[in-house]
Amino acid sequence: MTSEDYQTGQVLLIDKPLHWTSFQVVNKLRWEIRQAFNIKKIKVGHAGTLDPLATGLLILCTGKMTKQIDTFQAQIKEYTGTFVLGSTTPSFDLETEIDETFSTEHITDDLIHKTTAQFTGDIQQLPPVFSAIKKEGKRLYEFARAGETVAVKPRAVNISEFEITAIDGLSIHFRVVCSKGTYIRSLAYDFGRALQSGAHLSALRRTKIGDFQVEKALTVEQFINHLKNQVS
Repeated sequence: MTSEDYQTGQVLLIDKPLHWTSFQVVNKLRWEIRQAFNIKKIKVGHAGTLDPLATGLLILCTGKMTKQIDTFQAQIKEYTGTFVLGSTTPSFDLETEIDETFSTEHITDDLIHKTTAQFTGDIQQLPPVFSAIKKEGKRLYEFARAGETVAVKPRAVNISEFEITAIDGLSIHFRVVCSKGTYIRSLAYDFGRALQSGAHLSALRRTKIGDFQVEKALTVEQFINHLKNQVS
């Protein structure tokens, strides 16, 4: 593949590593492409943010394919992950410390499985205050980290599949197929409340975007090595 191929436009499937932001992946790959082909500028963008504590499929578009980003973002997504019952955090995941604990003695495996039905189909969901959604020109997480309270409007999202794949004590493993704009962290929080307890997200992996699968994705290191082989 040549520099012209990347400028014309490529769709890159990357398996985002834990603790990296989606923008860090974009910046790293843009820099590597520029260095490999000795070019000053190239457009690179991603189709759908993954939180730093999430791993999995990130679609990157280069060159003229960046015009297709909105199309990829609108596609159905699949996630797997883990909720932990009995406690909540302000961010709904492990970015922040546990702020409340709740009883779980009344929760049975049957109740856990039955509760998923409340969250399938078209539902209203409140995005986490620790999110990148903009309000008054600022990201919500900027307000949250400053200790400021802001009103967040609920969003209409669709969850077409919600499956409990394993129950290991207080750790609930799941698979979700959902629309654009769905926050799995919010799903974890709302699921805990529906159980008359609490819950937070402890692990998340995006496995599909439309027909694209994470099994076909390269790690950042694999892509860099692939790039070096192209120009060697």
